[in-house]
Amino acid sequence: MQFPTLRKVVVLIIMCAFLSIQAQETNAPKFGNGLFNLIGKDSTFTMKVGLRFQTLAISKWDVSNGLSNPESSMLIRRSRLKFDGFAFSPKLKYKVELGLSNRDQAGASEFTHDAPRYILDAVLKWNFSGNFVLWFGQTKLPGNRERLISSANMQMVDRSILNSNFNIDRDMGIQLKHHFNLSDRFLVKETVSIAQGEGRNITTGNIGGHQYTTRIELFPFGDFASKGDYLGSDLKFEKDPKLSLAFAYDFNNNASKTRSNQGSYMYNDTGFFSTNISTLYFDAMYKHNGFSFMAEYANRNADDALAKNSDGSLTGDAVQVGNGLNLQTGYLVSKTIEVSARYTNVTLDKKITGEGAENEYTLGVSKYMAGHKLKVQTDLSYTDIGFSTNKLRFRLQVDIHF
Repeated sequence: MQFPTLRKVVVLIIMCAFLSIQAQETNAPKFGNGLFNLIGKDSTFTMKVGLRFQTLAISKWDVSNGLSNPESSMLIRRSRLKFDGFAFSPKLKYKVELGLSNRDQAGASEFTHDAPRYILDAVLKWNFSGNFVLWFGQTKLPGNRERLISSANMQMVDRSILNSNFNIDRDMGIQLKHHFNLSDRFLVKETVSIAQGEGRNITTGNIGGHQYTTRIELFPFGDFASKGDYLGSDLKFEKDPKLSLAFAYDFNNNASKTRSNQGSYMYNDTGFFSTNISTLYFDAMYKHNGFSFMAEYANRNADDALAKNSDGSLTGDAVQVGNGLNLQTGYLVSKTIEVSARYTNVTLDKKITGEGAENEYTLGVSKYMAGHKLKVQTDLSYTDIGFSTNKLRFRLQVDIHF
């Protein structure tokens, strides 16, 4: 079976969009708010079409070899097409996001029919009653805050090593979201999720059981401006202190991947090794008058972390159990320039994973020409890796969103 090339997919999308423009009422939004908006003549649907990409340059050094002969590269880190709006009723919203860069599509396997993983998000959001919203489709699971913050809205060039080790990313399933007020200001948001438990774009086989996730968020001083609890930096310059405290718990029943629904499959002589994997998250976001602070803690455990064959012998695979801590802060010295700093520690169980602890220290500077819609970001990181070579990394990224 042959699959359409990326070029054919993009051309088809553009052709459909321009054909729709000829038949529908359109209005050109301001920069950063989509390429164009479509509104049905009977007002029974809307569609906002957006495009963004990030151009990234990286230089890396092994500290033991000095600062000569760096490893350098340039790439399109992310390139995305996004469609969102409502269908039939404003109470039924949708979001579709496609990944166009090589990094976005990586991970093709027999479980995706060897096809590139174009689809990032494809989800319906039904506000069926009051403050209850039911999501159905593929989207991010309600895990750690850093992962839930869009890559379009990050304070630094990219996420921390806590996220790369402990996030649960996207999956196919349902989510129920709700919010209520304990007082005039004190807001509570809750999310419960049931997912397939295999990661995004899996089309063949559900190796283990299902994945269950819950997340509770507390806002003692009220909600943030413009969903600022999931935006890097305090670009809105919150006049009053705002704080979000959150707890999340994820349980993946009979998981067969090394990082819950992420990582690689653990094969054995009978097919797959499976075990129950649980991941716990605590995180917080604070903002006030251009200052922001984000903290995250993650812990992963498994009933049996060492993958085994049917006779009890080890296969060599293991669940990445351990802990992670991420502390990140930033301050806008003007409306368009921010300095930021981050400390991250990841400590995996060395007896199980064979890997030592990592400490990463990062300093960043960002220039916002149009908020997160057009920005230049750079950062310098030093990574202290236990039982290995320490590393120095410099990154420069330009981010633009239409």
